[in-house]
Amino acid sequence: TGMADCIIAGGAESMSYIPMGGYKPVPDYKLAKEGHEDYYWNMGLTAEAVAKKYNVSRQDQDEFAFTSQMRALKAQDENRFQDQIVPIEVEHTFVNDSGKKVTEKYTVNKDEGPRKGTNIEALSKLRPVFAQGGSVTAGNSSQMSDGAAFAVIMSEEMVKELNLEPIARLVSFAAVGVEPSIMGIGPVYAIPKALKQAGLKQDQMELIELNEAFASQSLAVIRELGLDKEKVNVNGGAIALGHPLGCTGAKLSVQLFDEMRKRNLQGKYGMVTMCVGTGQGAAGVYEFLK
Repeated sequence: TGMADCIIAGGAESMSYIPMGGYKPVPDYKLAKEGHEDYYWNMGLTAEAVAKKYNVSRQDQDEFAFTSQMRALKAQDENRFQDQIVPIEVEHTFVNDSGKKVTEKYTVNKDEGPRKGTNIEALSKLRPVFAQGGSVTAGNSSQMSDGAAFAVIMSEEMVKELNLEPIARLVSFAAVGVEPSIMGIGPVYAIPKALKQAGLKQDQMELIELNEAFASQSLAVIRELGLDKEKVNVNGGAIALGHPLGCTGAKLSVQLFDEMRKRNLQGKYGMVTMCVGTGQGAAGVYEFLK
């Protein structure tokens, strides 16, 4: 766009430190009183609204969640995430059997979310957590995870000036607004907009990374647009791997690039897309180069 030559884009999120697990209300009463109730939409209730409006059954949600877990576990077993992750050393303090406080250091080099013991039967027994008689559970929702991801974005002129080899080219980006109560449907409107800007068709996308906030949301998007399930979140999604909000775009982009590299998809196209709380959708189309 000419607005910048070099940008470091990304973010970090520690969802494990959200006060009271995200359920400690700290409302701005003036904001609510002025008629901006949309500001306080509970994300789980939006997932329930999407499930109801787009007829996504509990069974379909649980099966989708199971597939996400299995794909992520398989990818971990095959070390498909290894090149995407920067190992970090962390400290764990606990009281041992002798009553002594002990601090141990260990290295985190893989996502802790995927659950090996997951099965459809166990998922089907989980109770709804957001609405009585609902269908959205802890098992078919994204996890509350910590994470960070960053990417360097340069203009073509600066890439040439510095004699660098870019990994991918950002072909187009689109953001849209949708009804806040069904915010999860955002990609349904962002994806066609991004494809139109790029002058490309949906079937030209070799791989798609969808944020997978909830199974209901993911299935609604896939069905409404007729996306190929075999191209979406091929190594699992946020239900298995977590969804650290602040780094979503960069994290999914890294996952897309690395998988396209492993599949030798040079010169082909891929997409990253997500829903956004309070009623938004975003999508970006990339051409993989290196």
